[in-house]
Amino acid sequence: MFEGFQLAMIDLPEATLRVRYGGSGPPLLLLHGHPRTHTTWHQVAPLLADSFTVICPDLRGFGQSSKPADAHDHEAFSKRAKARDCIALMDRLGFDKFRVAGHDRGSYAAFRLALDHPSRVLKLAILDGVPILEALERCGSRFASSWWHWFFYAQPDKPERAIFADPKAWYGGSAESMGQENFEDFQAAIQDPETVIGMLGDYRAGLALDHVHDKEDREAGRRIQCPLHVIWSLKDDLEFLYGDVISVWQPWAQQKVTGMGIESGHHMAEEAPAELASALKAFFAAK
Repeated sequence: MFEGFQLAMIDLPEATLRVRYGGSGPPLLLLHGHPRTHTTWHQVAPLLADSFTVICPDLRGFGQSSKPADAHDHEAFSKRAKARDCIALMDRLGFDKFRVAGHDRGSYAAFRLALDHPSRVLKLAILDGVPILEALERCGSRFASSWWHWFFYAQPDKPERAIFADPKAWYGGSAESMGQENFEDFQAAIQDPETVIGMLGDYRAGLALDHVHDKEDREAGRRIQCPLHVIWSLKDDLEFLYGDVISVWQPWAQQKVTGMGIESGHHMAEEAPAELASALKAFFAAK
């Protein structure tokens, strides 16, 4: 995987992140979702590397990156904390301003990054996500039946017990659909109890703190300052839940939001890598 890329464990003020980076050109930060690691980008990143310096970390709590010492400290798992990691990482790599794309749970970290550090983010792409506050405020029977895991994963103790019984059966995935090396990295992550707890912490912070941060920003009138492009999987349920996805995002952005659907299931980086890379390149390279 990632031919020509470097792999490093990078110590930052609050966390140690496993990071894969390579390519040439302006910096582009890619943030993975749940329950993946940075290797989910293994087909997309090389397609972008001729135009960008691509940086793919394991978010704190995921993969081989460090986990907060106190599993019940929601702030340590918050998207605000993960955004601080991203800023520290880009500082360490020597990048002042950069572009960022986030998928699934990574989209919430990317959103928080753009809101908390507007002077650093030049462009933002959100993949398969809406703001956590919007998701909770619009929650109905469709959301509850489709995204029940949001509420289950936020409970104390019970989700760990369910997942630890058979992580492979719980999370699914296969070498055929994910690629052998990506699948092996994913399996190592979900078989590690500390990583599973770290991934659950992301959901616990979502219901405890992240939506509060969203609400504070909305009440203060803070919006995303940079261009925002939203991409969603046509074979997943974002349109089913929200209809016009772009209209959900527009009130959160200073500029007009653009977007598109891709013929893919939820894990678009693995299921439609060429289409996703093309869409990202078109957005991030445009003047």
